[in-house]
Order: sequence, then C-alpha cells, then structure tokens
Amino acid sequence: MDQLRALRVYAKVVAEGSFAGAARALDLAPAVVTRAIADLEKHLGARLLNRSSRSLALTEIGQAYLLRATQILAELDDADALAGAASKMPKGTLRVLCPPAFAVHQLARHLPRFHHQYPQIHLEVTATGPVDAAGENFDVSIVSIGEQQLQGDFVIRPLACSSFIICAAPEYLARSGTPLEPQDLAGHEGLLPAVSAVRRELTLYRQTTSPALGADHAVTLPLTPAVLSTTHLELLLAAALAGLGLAGLPSFVADAALRDGRLQRVLPQWRGTTLKLYAAMPTRKQVPARTRAFVDFLVATFGGQERDPWLTA
Repeated sequence: MDQLRALRVYAKVVAEGSFAGAARALDLAPAVVTRAIADLEKHLGARLLNRSSRSLALTEIGQAYLLRATQILAELDDADALAGAASKMPKGTLRVLCPPAFAVHQLARHLPRFHHQYPQIHLEVTATGPVDAAGENFDVSIVSIGEQQLQGDFVIRPLACSSFIICAAPEYLARSGTPLEPQDLAGHEGLLPAVSAVRRELTLYRQTTSPALGADHAVTLPLTPAVLSTTHLELLLAAALAGLGLAGLPSFVADAALRDGRLQRVLPQWRGTTLKLYAAMPTRKQVPARTRAFVDFLVATFGGQERDPWLTA
C-alpha cells in the first residue's frame, strides 16, 4: 500500500464529503478511491469512516487520524515548496525598509556582491528615517532598537549590535585636546543624538571581554547643552568630520572614517549605549526565495550575533 497516497485520498474524501467527489477532484476512478480507503483502514486496523448510501461520517479514530494526516501533508507540501524554490534562481522585486545611516554606510557597500550573486532580484529600498519596528508593507525591515523589545508578529533574525562611541576629527583634538577620562569631556563641544540631549545625561560603559556589563563598569555624566543635537546621524558625522566637536556615533556609522583616519576614537576603552540590529520578515509559512536569499546574505555579512563587528574590527 502507498500510505502517502492513501493519506491524500482520505483527506480529499473528507473534504469533498463523498468517494465520488474525491475521485473527481483527484482524477481517479471511484474504485481506486474506495480501495485506497479500505487498504488504509486495514493497515490501521480501525474504521475511519462510517458510510451510508447518503453520507459519510468520521469515526472518533477517523477524526483524530485526519488531524494528524492533515498536519503531515501540510508539512510535506511546505518541504516540497521549499525544495522547489531552492532549485530556482531567486528573482523579482524585494521591498526593504532600512534606517538611512545603515543604508548609506553599510548596506550600500555590500550590494554589488549581493547583485552579483542574485542578478534577477530588484531591490526597492526605503530609507526615510529611523526604523524601530518592522514595516508591514515590506518584505524585509532592517530594525535598529535599544533595550526595548521588537513588537509585532514577525520572524526576526539578529544581524549584529552597534555601540555608540565618541569620535572627533584630528584637527579638533589638536585644537582642543584629547580627553583621557570620561570626566574630561566637560568643557568640550558636544555633538549628540537628540535622545541623549533630551535626557541631559550621558552613560558610558567600560569595555570588557564579557557581554554583560555590571554597574561597576558604568559612569553617568551630566551634559551641558550640546553645540549640535539631531536625530540625523549623517549630520552628526558630517559635523564631526568638519571639526565641530566630539560626536557620539554608532560604530557602523563611524567605521569607514575611523579606518581611513578622518576621525579618531576618543576614550577607546569606553562606549555608550548599544543598538541591536535585526532583519524582520512578515510571518509566512512559505517565505519567497528572494526574501530568504537577502536575509541569509545580511546574516552572513554582518555575523548574525549580538556583538559589535565594527568595534572588533
């Protein structure tokens, strides 16, 4: 007996409400459907259906067996779809929501490699402002959050973490001096994300090899009014490069400028708050191949762990 075929016949008989209806739906002879159910009941040693000339009724065992059979068939169909999608080149339009600074300083530099791997995927990237929640109208959202939890019915994959660090142009440090301790920040010109300016305080954490930082590793300083505070990280970076003052920037924003010497890190043994970066997808049983390809690419590129690859570099 072909048990998988018998399961499909059984599920279809119940769905159609008759042997004849199942035979038409499956394009089988009625005798084949009847024989498949009889063989299945014989194999199980139990009656699944009570038959009459006018109707069918599930037995108690038949009801329980139908539930499990339906689950098995659904899982098998999902596996077939997944395997079929994997054998085809992903293609089509992929709508991505991304924070502007991450799009400019990280995503853009890796897109040529993604396009080389998947030339038939067309990306539509929306980067209009901070992204602290997954967008329902996007295939993938690159979300940047602090300590809060990501809300909504989404599948999430961690990408990386990014710490705020203090940076300045070499010209500014030559002119104003280099702070050696957190308390030395007083009196310097500050360039801050708007949220820090609102709180009027700055908490710094001493870097350790442990991801868990205790209270003994933190210091909180009062803030004097910043020369510039803004939600626009690109503006903070540009002002720091111009020599306006000390800037608090996410490591993924400052990365390139630190590497080529346009910025220098100040108090390198200290860091500010940490952002968690995720790729979020709407919950679906069958994720399109292009979505899965892009998310897997992001995870492979940025590490897929809750650590800061830019500080490590």
